[in-house]
Amino acid sequence: MTVTEAHGEARSPRQVRSEGQVYSINPPGHRYSSPPAWQRKYFAGIVASDVAGGVVGAAVAFFARFGSLNDHSQIYALGLVAMPLVWIAVLGLSRAFESRYLFVGTEEYQRVVHAAVALTAAVALVSYGLELPTSRVFVLIAIPTAAFTSIAARFAWRKWLHRMRRQGRCMKRVVLVGHESAVAALIVQLRREHYHGLNVVGACLPTERAQGALLEFDTRVRGSFDRVAEAVAAERADTVIVLSCPEIDGTALRRLAWKLERSEVDLIVASALVDVAGDRTTVRPVDGLPMLHLDHANLTGARRWAKNTVDRLGAAALLLALSPLLLGAVLMIRCTSPGPALFRQERIGKDGQPFTIWKFRTMYVDAERRREQLRHLNESDGVLFKMKDDPRVTPVGKYLRRFSIDELPQLVNVLRGDMSLVGPRPPLATEVAAYETDMRRRLVVKPGMTGLWQVSGRSDLPWEEAVRLDLRYVEHWTLSLDFVIMLRTVTAVLRPRGAY
Repeated sequence: MTVTEAHGEARSPRQVRSEGQVYSINPPGHRYSSPPAWQRKYFAGIVASDVAGGVVGAAVAFFARFGSLNDHSQIYALGLVAMPLVWIAVLGLSRAFESRYLFVGTEEYQRVVHAAVALTAAVALVSYGLELPTSRVFVLIAIPTAAFTSIAARFAWRKWLHRMRRQGRCMKRVVLVGHESAVAALIVQLRREHYHGLNVVGACLPTERAQGALLEFDTRVRGSFDRVAEAVAAERADTVIVLSCPEIDGTALRRLAWKLERSEVDLIVASALVDVAGDRTTVRPVDGLPMLHLDHANLTGARRWAKNTVDRLGAAALLLALSPLLLGAVLMIRCTSPGPALFRQERIGKDGQPFTIWKFRTMYVDAERRREQLRHLNESDGVLFKMKDDPRVTPVGKYLRRFSIDELPQLVNVLRGDMSLVGPRPPLATEVAAYETDMRRRLVVKPGMTGLWQVSGRSDLPWEEAVRLDLRYVEHWTLSLDFVIMLRTVTAVLRPRGAY
């Protein structure tokens, strides 16, 4: 019996015979091979970017500290050579180049930050222990600059990859294993969130053939759960995703891993704990048995104090920097439609406490009265009221909404402590009254000017998905995640899809 491989060749699996049964030692699948060209290009790009980050950090620090080359600064000029090498080494020790952290998610950026903190601490300890006359100004400029440059470059590479994936390139071929309804739901999500780079090419179901939800898709069903390896070979897949289902227990999953371990196939398990997994989950032995422990979300403590401090300092800096833009928006609103430039509205904040939110007025002054007349045209599938072509929006208001300029007065709310720079969307009281029990979890933190739902599609997202993203943020927030969301907000504003 032969099995066709990804490279188009045929081979006979090595087999052994025991008690009248034949067992395959080499399961069907790919031979070990080098990563695809796009992955090699991506990896080379981030390495080159990190080297450039080290050079930029050393150069900026040198000229900021010394201004020019002289006898006193010659040793620091060596930093232009040493800094890139040291920076690459520290990033490697921080596992910032591992493929599991690249391509999607925030862990990659967090590891760059960890590398910068570790390098700063190491330099401080070595300088103190050996009594070296190290320039603190040079160190405190070089390392943060290198980290910022690396993060910005990695973010740019990430956006390039996402752009390729929108075109159907740089994708992984995936076989899904699970029940039909769960498989269909994941296909919908992966097609909407193309940046994950997962193209579903086949599925294995307990029923061996599609009978319901999967009939709407062109995904081929390759048999039952015991034919996953054959499905991988037939579809030339490089990834298998196992969805949560009772038929696949620990023993079955272990056997599947054995079948795939000699091939170039990633095995991913979509746990039922996906929305609470992450740093909060740890495996600890209890009486010799590994148990999964779930820590509580970080809702109080020093990290929350740090977030509040960063919020207020950031809001003050942004208000100062954007003051000309704010003044220009005020003049445009007042000159093009009657009424005030600012719009005030009661929203619900942390712990269900009401507060007054500030925005630039983008609608005519009688918008609230006309809302009831347009309610039957609501395009939202949840408690929100959304219309792409809302006749209540002024001509200037359309542009303010398109680039989210109307949200900038909320910096005052952040400065006052009512809101955060990053957090769940601030809801209306009528929306909160319609919340189900789980949705109220959004109210345990301050609402934000931007958040996961804003950078993932804004008004184009289904209501259920927007709630899920807000709840995920509440469960997993970190300062590094806030930083990444703010970076993604800039690109979301420049590409104003879903802004209405």
